[in-house]
Amino acid sequence: MAALCPILLAAAAGCSWLPSVGPDYEEPALQVPEYSLPDAGQPTSNLTATAEYKPAEGADDHRIVVSKDMLALWWTRFNDPVLESLVEGGVSNNVGYLMAQRRLEAASYELLGSYAAFLPKFSASGSWSRHWYGVGDPSHYNVRNAALDGNWEIDIFGGNRRKCEAALAQAEAAHWTVKDAWVSLTTQIGETYINLRTTQARIEVARTNLVLQSETYEILKSRLDSGIGDELAVNQCAYVVDQTRAKIPQLLAEEERYKNELAILAGEMPGSLHDFLKPLPERRDWLLAPQKVAELKLDMMRGRPDVKVAERGLAAQMASIGVAKADWFPKLYITGSLGWENKGKTRLFTKESFFATLGPAVSWPIFQGGAIYANVKAAEARTAEAALNYELAIENAYKDVRNAYADYTNEYLRNKSLAGAVKAATDAVTISQDLYKNGLKDFNNVLDAQRSRLQLEEEFVVSRGQITLDLIKLYKSLGGGLAADPDDEAEEEEEAE
Repeated sequence: MAALCPILLAAAAGCSWLPSVGPDYEEPALQVPEYSLPDAGQPTSNLTATAEYKPAEGADDHRIVVSKDMLALWWTRFNDPVLESLVEGGVSNNVGYLMAQRRLEAASYELLGSYAAFLPKFSASGSWSRHWYGVGDPSHYNVRNAALDGNWEIDIFGGNRRKCEAALAQAEAAHWTVKDAWVSLTTQIGETYINLRTTQARIEVARTNLVLQSETYEILKSRLDSGIGDELAVNQCAYVVDQTRAKIPQLLAEEERYKNELAILAGEMPGSLHDFLKPLPERRDWLLAPQKVAELKLDMMRGRPDVKVAERGLAAQMASIGVAKADWFPKLYITGSLGWENKGKTRLFTKESFFATLGPAVSWPIFQGGAIYANVKAAEARTAEAALNYELAIENAYKDVRNAYADYTNEYLRNKSLAGAVKAATDAVTISQDLYKNGLKDFNNVLDAQRSRLQLEEEFVVSRGQITLDLIKLYKSLGGGLAADPDDEAEEEEEAE
């Protein structure tokens, strides 16, 4: 037996070099044709034949090319300590992000547990029983037993190795799920914060217009009270004032919703951040310098965390085919036990009671009613589905980038048009008021001009915020913020040490 042990250990170690049943995984080689991006360009003051703004070309296009460095920590580029603090609080306290981290922790322990299949398993047992025999005046004897049993599967055909491959891929998928949660969380915080600031700017616009309209109403009312005014004009002005006043409560309710949402995203109770998120003393927007995407490579899309989750899921399913196929082949075990057993003696642990066994055992399923074949075909079907899911993830990634880029570049053109419209509407208000005072036009012209100015100023403010929202979506579609994952920073520090 002493000579047998080294042979068995060498055989067990050598199994890691044996080929495993089932297909070996290779990442699919996708062929993605290159198409030009839907770039509306940087608007100029020149017009096309259809009276649209003509985009800048060549050296006149001063946009910055989006780079990987710009994607990492993208929220810090806005130079806003409030936004940076919200992101910092979110990655530390957000419940959804913490849940994703716990799922990763569970997957890591499951991976660790899968490697136990390569190690021998031992169990201890003990029993005591009394046996009677004979009729009438039966005799009896006691049986005592205490043993340590061992069982070691020699993974010749690689079923356990495939199980470990699947567990490793699943753990890596959980790792990328955490990264995806990180990207989504920072994006949600950024988008909600910009929406909040845009709503606060809309409130300011409405209040400013309300003051101006109220002043006009007081002038008209005073003239009417003096007997030289126009009662119709007073009433027309009154309902315009009330229309503007009615917008403010809706916007205040919207502001409250965004504040509460930001509190939850930052891992705080709703209401706790209201003072922190109060309107800024001076109006500002969060527009960064115009940017463009030079090219869109497949490797960039493969690196997105949601795509990596799909790819690792495919790897896990591929390994499951080998797990299922391994059931077609015999399983070799080394079994043994040692312990003590006696019958009728008072003492259990004696030399005479000691026993030990060691030897090989084979288990081979001969007939399973087609269950193994069905399991193999089911695993192959799930793998084919996972491959299609991976391909779909790539397609969706390209779609996200193209949609976000089209929204971002076209919103600049829209904003430029709105800027001109706001200026024209402001001038129209001044002109219409002068014409009304001089009796050359009725008050309807003033009302129309004031309503148009309010509507266009609000659209202009919303458009400014939308440009930034579209840029954040573009960052997300490119995997924005991924390089700033705190898990990556911790890993880099450990490697440095």
